[in-house]
Formats: sequence, C-alpha cells, structure tokens
Amino acid sequence: MTTTGENKLQSTRQKLKDILNDPENPLSGIFDKIEKTTRIPREYIAVGIVIIILIYLVIGHGTGLLVNLIGFLYPAYKSCKAIDSEETDDDTQWLTYWVVYAAFGIVEFFTDILLSWFPFYFLGKCAFLIWCMMPIANNGAAIVYNNLIKPFIKRHEKNIEKAFTIAGDIAKDVGKEALSKAKDAASNITLKDIQNVQDTVSSLHDEVSQMDEGSKKDD
Repeated sequence: MTTTGENKLQSTRQKLKDILNDPENPLSGIFDKIEKTTRIPREYIAVGIVIIILIYLVIGHGTGLLVNLIGFLYPAYKSCKAIDSEETDDDTQWLTYWVVYAAFGIVEFFTDILLSWFPFYFLGKCAFLIWCMMPIANNGAAIVYNNLIKPFIKRHEKNIEKAFTIAGDIAKDVGKEALSKAKDAASNITLKDIQNVQDTVSSLHDEVSQMDEGSKKDD
C-alpha cells in the first residue's frame, strides 16, 4: 500500500517536473531562473507558490481579481496556441471551456452577492476553474457542457434561434432608422451653416492668439 502511494507521488512529481521544463510553457524560463538562484527544485517552488495562493484565497483581499486572472490568463494563452495549430481537438477543448466560463459568469452575476460572503467561496471557484481547464479529455468544462449546457441548448434550440432572429430584425430596423435620420440631418445642413461654424472657429482662434500675445507682453 505504501509502495503504491509512493509510486503515485513520484509519478505526479515527474509529470509536474515535465510541465515546468516544457519549452512551450511560458513560465519555464522564470522557474529556471528561480531554480538557479535558490537551488531549490522547480517542482517544490511550484508547490510552494500554489500553497501560498491557496492560503491567500482564504484570508487575503482582492481574491476575486486573482481568481479571475487564474481563470483567464492560461486559457487565453492556450486558446491563442490552439488558433495557430492545425489540430482541431484543442480548438474544441478551449471553445468548450469558454462556453462554460461564460455560463458560469452569468450564474455568478446573480449569486455572487450572497456566495462571496462565504470564506471558502473564491477557493472553491478557483478549484472549479482549474478543474475546467485541466488538460485531460473529461475535464470539468467537458462534463459541465455535455451534462448541463448542451442538453439545455438542444431542448430549447428552436426558441433560441427564434429569439436571435427577432433580435437581429429589431437591430436592423433600428440601424436603418438611425441611418435615415442621420442622412436627413446631413441633408439639412446648408453652406451657410458650415460658414457660420468656420467663422466661429476662426473667431475663437483669434481670441486665443490675442490672449497669448497679451500674456507675453505682461512677461
């Protein structure tokens, strides 16, 4: 039993070490410098940073911003990498994450006022977002999307499409009306109006010039 636990610990440590030594990891260079300066293995440094963040999420201030950065920065970076790659699996993975992230944000908007008072709320939110972005096939984003969001969309797909169509038609009508009024307003502007604007600007320019000359004389 002990041997099995030790083997799992060694395997986890090796995976963490491989991730931190990955040349494509943007933090690899930073950990390399810290490791050379402190002579502490980078996997221990990473674990220490995680522990500090976890403690801060429980007792610190401004934890909401930190959690949002954790939930945004790494997925945004991996999404940019996915756009440039020729594979499609990573595109699906990160599209799924952003759908879940957006849905979670909407739910949080209505519940944040109450839940944010709980001491472990931001710690739980951070754990949820990390679970959603984990580099495995059935991560949190895939489970939430396949079991909650996708069935909901399939069930209400026709109503959603109808609502978007109505909203699009309303937007087109409003845009056409605004453009028509703008054209009417532009057509009512005469050469005399333009001349009046030019005279006003010229008059203001002359007044400013006279003020500058007067201040120079006083000096």
